[in-house]
Amino acid sequence: MSCDPPSSKRLKSSDENDSSVCCVCEKGEEMLLSLYPHLKSEQQRKELLATALQLGSHGKGITACDESAGTIGKRFEAVGITNTEENRRAYRQMLLDTDDIEQYLCGAILDPETLTQKSDRTNDTFPEVLERRNIAVGVKPHLKVYALPGCNGDTVMQGLDSLAVRCRLYYSQGARFAKWRSPIVIDVSNGQPSPLAVKTNMEDLARYALICQSEGLMPIVEPDIVIKGTSQTLEQATKVAIQVQAHLYNAMIQHNVYMEGATLKPSMVLPGEKCTTSYSLQQIAHANLHVLQSSLPVAMPAVNYLSGGQSLSQACARLHAINYFQNPTIKIGKKPWNLSFSWSAAIQLPIIDLCRQQSTMPLERMANLYLDELQMASKASTGTYDHSLALQDGQHKAYVEK
Repeated sequence: MSCDPPSSKRLKSSDENDSSVCCVCEKGEEMLLSLYPHLKSEQQRKELLATALQLGSHGKGITACDESAGTIGKRFEAVGITNTEENRRAYRQMLLDTDDIEQYLCGAILDPETLTQKSDRTNDTFPEVLERRNIAVGVKPHLKVYALPGCNGDTVMQGLDSLAVRCRLYYSQGARFAKWRSPIVIDVSNGQPSPLAVKTNMEDLARYALICQSEGLMPIVEPDIVIKGTSQTLEQATKVAIQVQAHLYNAMIQHNVYMEGATLKPSMVLPGEKCTTSYSLQQIAHANLHVLQSSLPVAMPAVNYLSGGQSLSQACARLHAINYFQNPTIKIGKKPWNLSFSWSAAIQLPIIDLCRQQSTMPLERMANLYLDELQMASKASTGTYDHSLALQDGQHKAYVEK
């Protein structure tokens, strides 16, 4: 006869408890999948989440190598390199198959042309090379910018037509995420950006994200607020950034995008190049943290800033400050996201400049400089970049008309 009181319940074994927890988790996952009918399976949802988390790896960032043949051709031409497919392939091999890049990179964004090109070191495609280094493979699926009629020069990106078909192809070629850029220009005197431009661009980003997820590609959304040649103050830039990003996340939710399986690639919140007011590095860092805290859903795990016309030293200084000033001992803001880099021109232009007055690309020298630059970017992404150097390079000095 049992001596337990009638009301007592038998304690479950650890195996039974584990089984109960697993059952609850499985039911929770089934519930999540039911919320997003555009996702084809639980496995697809998990893969999107895993890719998003990979792009939020601490101390690592994304190398953006998605320049079109035309854009890379202009960079080559400026230093005397002929724009041939083989030169583009060799240059991209240096960016994607240099030893030890995986110490600093978690992702690489490629032009569609690069998905099928091969490394002459192994005869593997570049997606295979990157996968072996545990670097996620991304692709640029958008096409060209065109002007919105009657909007004073505001633009929108083309490429939503047949996007699903292209995404399916890119996935079969090894891509696991995509990146879509929507450029926004601030010109207060000209009424830019117009409400229509913001609405159209952010809804396009949301539609792109939904289509990508349905085809298994984790979407990076890139609202690129342009600073080059503009004169907005830091306060004006902050206000526009919040408005633009609020529209974006609202559109993504309205489109039922799986937010945990998406990441953000924003421009840094900065005064325009021709802004006549000076700002300290701390003011710039505070503005960027304020925008994120005011609008970015905590569900999205990673933010990888674009360089947006900044030099490498400027971009490193400001990324460092954004991370440094949210340190608990110096806190001016807090964040639940990994804040890192996704840079193209800031990293590549100094590398390409080594080709001046050379008959061929000095690939070994270029690779060595590339590794040095990635190490700088990595330190900036953890707030451990040279702080005294950052204070000097990261401030905005008032523009003076020459």
